[in-house]
Amino acid sequence: MVELSTLDWLVLGGFFILLAGVVVMSLRQKEEDTADYFLAGRNASWVVIGASIFASNIGSEHLVGLSGSGAETGMAMAHWELQSWIILLLGWIFVPFYWSSKVYTMPEFLERRFNSQCRTFLSVISLISYVLTKVAVTVYAGGVAFKTILGIESIWGIDFFWISAIGLVVVTGIYTVLGGMKAIMWTSVLQTPVLIIGSLVILVVGLETLGGGNGMMAGWDVVERVNGDNMHLMRSASDPNFPWPGIIFGSFIIGFWYFCTDQYIVQRVLSAKGIKEARRGTMFAGYLKLLPVFIFLVPGMIAVALKQTGAISYDTSDQAFPTLVAQLLPAGVKGIVIGGLVAALMSSLASLFNSSATLFTIDFYKKYRPQCSEKKLLQVGRIATVAVVVLGIVWIPVMKAIADVLYEYLQSVQSLIAPGIAAVFVMGLISRKITPSAGFIGMLVGFILGMIRLVLLPFKDSVAGTSFAWIVDMNWLYYCVMLFVIVCAVIVVASMFTKPATEEQIQGLTFGTLGKGTMKEVIDGLDKWDYIHTVGILGITAFIYWRFW
Repeated sequence: MVELSTLDWLVLGGFFILLAGVVVMSLRQKEEDTADYFLAGRNASWVVIGASIFASNIGSEHLVGLSGSGAETGMAMAHWELQSWIILLLGWIFVPFYWSSKVYTMPEFLERRFNSQCRTFLSVISLISYVLTKVAVTVYAGGVAFKTILGIESIWGIDFFWISAIGLVVVTGIYTVLGGMKAIMWTSVLQTPVLIIGSLVILVVGLETLGGGNGMMAGWDVVERVNGDNMHLMRSASDPNFPWPGIIFGSFIIGFWYFCTDQYIVQRVLSAKGIKEARRGTMFAGYLKLLPVFIFLVPGMIAVALKQTGAISYDTSDQAFPTLVAQLLPAGVKGIVIGGLVAALMSSLASLFNSSATLFTIDFYKKYRPQCSEKKLLQVGRIATVAVVVLGIVWIPVMKAIADVLYEYLQSVQSLIAPGIAAVFVMGLISRKITPSAGFIGMLVGFILGMIRLVLLPFKDSVAGTSFAWIVDMNWLYYCVMLFVIVCAVIVVASMFTKPATEEQIQGLTFGTLGKGTMKEVIDGLDKWDYIHTVGILGITAFIYWRFW
């Protein structure tokens, strides 16, 4: 439990006042069409894009869950937080295709490269996964986090979990519905520094405490000594959870899908003023993405060391973060850290609401009512956002009832969805010979094979000894890699027997057909700083891998 002082409450109050001010400012910029509401008028700068990518990516699972992972498995989960180079792939390779095509959604892009079946299928998968997993998990985790950290059981006889969870949804939903993407992008600019500063405080205070007056480096020496082998990034190929071949290839497939093809993230670069701003936004996000290992994961390992020395006490790994906040931080600073948690939850939730509404409005409503006016689409977009907010609230009781089971399987859900989608995007952009039907067949096969494992996982004991046992027994990362390879093979074979797309259809949608105008914009927008920052991000990432290999 965190006992907040008057100063802490003042700090939190100041944060919410600033947040309200940013929201009001964005609301004064009235939306005239769907580009304004869903893509911030395609006028976002690199600072706003980078901050929004980072803030959208960071949720409660980072502040609470990642610290817990650090306490339990050390650096094993760091691979997912060292994917700055994958964000660079988005900026350098995929932005020219996405931005120049002027699409609103990733399913819309797939329709242009392949066919309408691909668009509909990806839209359905994305909407269901957003509402039933991402929205539900974020809301549930937020409710649990606030109840745990504040230590409040109930208010007026109502479980504080419900008050915090529903309050989080309602407040975030209001400014998302009213302000659209502009409100989300601008609030991210405020939320990102609050999130980083609050988390850095935990890191610094924790290391100083461990150092016993001898400084942070002395504290780091204690962390390394206590955590031992858990400080290593690479584990044995036979490791049941994180084998190094699976980590290298599996984490890349999942990261590529998430950062380069998922509407949730890509929508930020689609809102850019141009290709140059979009690319530099991904570079800024790349630098920010290097931070979570140290400001979220390492504090979990600090908690392990502090617990061993008797400085703090907690029962489970997931209590590592709230325990550090409660027992180490002085008055005022706790308010900053809690503000960082609020920022992480609200930014992730707002992005989910808006992305879901965008998919519904553009990929379903507009597709089947193409003559609909922009004013009507704006209205539908707001109604769709409200619907997603309501569904998020309705799903909370179900989420709460099956949380123990669901959390166990949510870790592998992305590894089952990602391979098929990633393979279709990669193959479609690399080769003009990949046919429209092959793209849909590949996506369908990947989804079916992924869902077979997901359905069988709860019955793992029942299928033991049967011909299906290998499906659930295989390491989740190896299964992810296997799915990707199978789908790529299916796409190649299917392309041999199905009708290819015309040159007009794929113009500008593959590496070999990217227009001269787009290439000129890419080349003209480059300068030495693009190369310097790219090399800098790659160099820092390589150094971290070398240091913790």
